[in-house]
Amino acid sequence: VLTPLETVFTFPALSYITSIWHNRLYLYSAAAVFVGIWISLKMGLKKQSLSADTAPKVYKAEKKNGCSDRDAVVHVSGVKIFFGSQTGTAKGFAKQLSEEVQTLGLTCEVIDMKEYDPDDRLADECTSRSVCVFIVATYTDGQPTENAEWFCKWLEEASTDFRYGNTYLKGLRYAVFGLGNSVYVGHYNTVGKNVDKWLWMLSGVRIMTRGEGDCNVVKSRNGSVQADFEAWKVKFLNRLQNLVKGDKKSCSGNCKNGGSCKNKRKDGHGQEEEEDAVTRQNDGSEVMDGRLLSHGWCLKAKVVLEGQMVKLSKLNGVKKVEDEGERREMITPALREALTKQGYKLIGSHSGVKLCRWTKSMLRGRGGCYKHTFYGIESHRCMETTPSLACANKCVFCWRHHTNPVGTEWRWKMDPPEKILQDSLEKHENMIRQFRGVPGVKPERYEEGLAVKHCALSLVGEPIMYPEINTFLRLLHSHRISSFLVTNAQFPQEIRSLVPVTQLYVSVDASTKDSLKKIDRPLFKDFWPRFQDSLRALGEKRQRTVYRLTLVKAWNVEEMQAYSELIALGQPDFIEVKGVTYCGESSASSLTMANVPWHQEVVAFVQQLADMLPQYEIACEHEHSNCLLIAHTKFKVDGEWWTWIDYERFQELVQVHEDSGGQQSFSALDYVAKTPRWALFGAEEQGFDPNDTRFQRRNKTKDISGC
Repeated sequence: VLTPLETVFTFPALSYITSIWHNRLYLYSAAAVFVGIWISLKMGLKKQSLSADTAPKVYKAEKKNGCSDRDAVVHVSGVKIFFGSQTGTAKGFAKQLSEEVQTLGLTCEVIDMKEYDPDDRLADECTSRSVCVFIVATYTDGQPTENAEWFCKWLEEASTDFRYGNTYLKGLRYAVFGLGNSVYVGHYNTVGKNVDKWLWMLSGVRIMTRGEGDCNVVKSRNGSVQADFEAWKVKFLNRLQNLVKGDKKSCSGNCKNGGSCKNKRKDGHGQEEEEDAVTRQNDGSEVMDGRLLSHGWCLKAKVVLEGQMVKLSKLNGVKKVEDEGERREMITPALREALTKQGYKLIGSHSGVKLCRWTKSMLRGRGGCYKHTFYGIESHRCMETTPSLACANKCVFCWRHHTNPVGTEWRWKMDPPEKILQDSLEKHENMIRQFRGVPGVKPERYEEGLAVKHCALSLVGEPIMYPEINTFLRLLHSHRISSFLVTNAQFPQEIRSLVPVTQLYVSVDASTKDSLKKIDRPLFKDFWPRFQDSLRALGEKRQRTVYRLTLVKAWNVEEMQAYSELIALGQPDFIEVKGVTYCGESSASSLTMANVPWHQEVVAFVQQLADMLPQYEIACEHEHSNCLLIAHTKFKVDGEWWTWIDYERFQELVQVHEDSGGQQSFSALDYVAKTPRWALFGAEEQGFDPNDTRFQRRNKTKDISGC
């Protein structure tokens, strides 16, 4: 039995404990809620503290309205511009872009690919928060330029080497601008396309679509390679500023789910980047917005450009304008500036005239050119001009250093031949008038020089490309001006259709297919059949014909038998053999003074070649020009050479030919003149006219040719 005190303390305590036990679930729930709130508060405070201490530097692109972006937009620490250049154009573009980037307050470094080791350093660019720009030119046969060879070789091997892996350059942000010429069928901008592809295969992030500059003004989207680069540069700088701000890349307007997009323009077309969103890969596949499309896809991409519908061609990456409209001018502002600096007097949109140094020399009585020695041209009365600055070759010894345009067909605006001739005569006369009163100029020769008697269509380019070349030749003859036309043996049909020319030349710079490709670097894929057919076409001509051989030491002087076979193919009247003239260092050519043969070496070559030709002998020599003339023996009458031209007789014959509608023809032997003794091979004068006085420059530097 409990005492009264035990009853007081025992029953209430037991009742309280029992109550807690029965309501224990509510207590557990309350405790859980309290703990949950406490943990949530702690985590929230911690996250807020971290956010305040470290400002976020990386913003991931969000998906909005069905649009997505695979690029990670990161603040930019700087820009690195890599260039692969042969002639200096890509290098110049790199420097221009660097200056523009620096105006945005960013550090910028211009890097020669030759001086950069991608194996050691390129992967570091993935984490450096920099943007890499690759400005690369395509060289001969679609190959990289010399300074970019190793970089491209490494990049190509790395893109397929499992040891690197396809994520080796993940995080590398890059942009590519390629330089090329669409007239090189099959090789247009190959290097730029490959660099873009190889970087993408290694998981590089393309910040914008590849830009392509076209040196072919006809196909260039903006009229010239410089204008193409300027247009791409504006897009790149805009994209770069967006990256600096941390903004998301603008949507192209081509949403995956087909939904609406805020960035889509009212006219139904996306941003300008979409114009180049489709890029062609070498293996036949295509890349669109960074996604590889298989061969099975039927891709039909069209864009609107300056009101014209342009279809993306699968040939060479060249965009073909369906409605071409008005043709462009051959001479672009940049080309006009370059040629004007070289002393050319430009005429219209595709022609030019320049005063030959031998014209100046003969005005002073210091001797004429080798044509004066071989054929009796009065050098001070000779006008050197061309109706076409464009050429189908890019010869290594070109004295214009490839500043003139190139092409395989006439695709430019065309000036009338009457205007070309009139302006040529006026500009030539103005240049002659500048010698009035100049010390040493002979007054009688000055007066004679004002009246042009000869025209050498050999200034620059390929004059036979001009569609109205026959009309131009007829105009020359109507002014009683003789014509000396030089062609590079790539247009056989045009040679066959030529009207009579006083003397027609074909440049035979090499005797084999490989050496011709190496020296002339022709644009035509079928350059060798064209070359051979041009020689056959020359052999069909009845007027005077000439092979012009340019000897480049260590390149084409050992091909004696092959030369004799080519001579048998065209049976020219004359063969001029001349040592190459070194015109200074050029990044477009590897030619040096070591490739210039001595005159004695040229003589030895000519003697060996003449011994292999039963119907040819050495006739004349012009030592000062390092040149000799081999002539067909039909021009040797009674032991005397008749290689000179009776120019008045030629004008009479060509007039009769025109009056008869081409029915009454004439041959090279109908207008010959006797060669003077001093012009013959072996003469003491060595081709220098005794009526003139040879001039020796003071302190003349030592001739190192042949060394």
